[in-house]
Amino acid sequence: MLKFSKKLLYAIEAVVDIAYNSGGEPVQIREVTSRQGVPQRYLEQVMQRLVKAGILKGIRGPKGGYLLAKERSKISVGDIARVAMELGDEGNNGLPSDVATGPIGTAVIRPVWGEFQEEILVMMDKVSVEDLTNRAFRNGVPSEVYNRITYTI
Repeated sequence: MLKFSKKLLYAIEAVVDIAYNSGGEPVQIREVTSRQGVPQRYLEQVMQRLVKAGILKGIRGPKGGYLLAKERSKISVGDIARVAMELGDEGNNGLPSDVATGPIGTAVIRPVWGEFQEEILVMMDKVSVEDLTNRAFRNGVPSEVYNRITYTI
């Protein structure tokens, strides 16, 4: 189940960074790690899974990087969370294996915790990458898109 792990937060941050900074051009992983302070070792595995899941598209070559595989409005935070859940040790409804193992824990607490996790995913499905990029813009987060625009007269 859902666990608010570093990989989950890094995955969301990376996808939003790419959406916010790509301007239609591939974004290299080192750019994301530089802007967001995310360790590259965590991000590489996450990015590969996001490509496999159809959230990102990997572009090879010297000017390669990552782009969104579909429109920002069509990717939810829940979509990203589900990919990140595949990467982590998310068994036991996100609870450590030594917690809630008695009869009440097994029959009541763990199933209820699983229901909580599902409700969180439903809420995450209501928030799109576009919603988060719009929030970044409103909050004045600088975007590389403006640095990539060239004017010719």
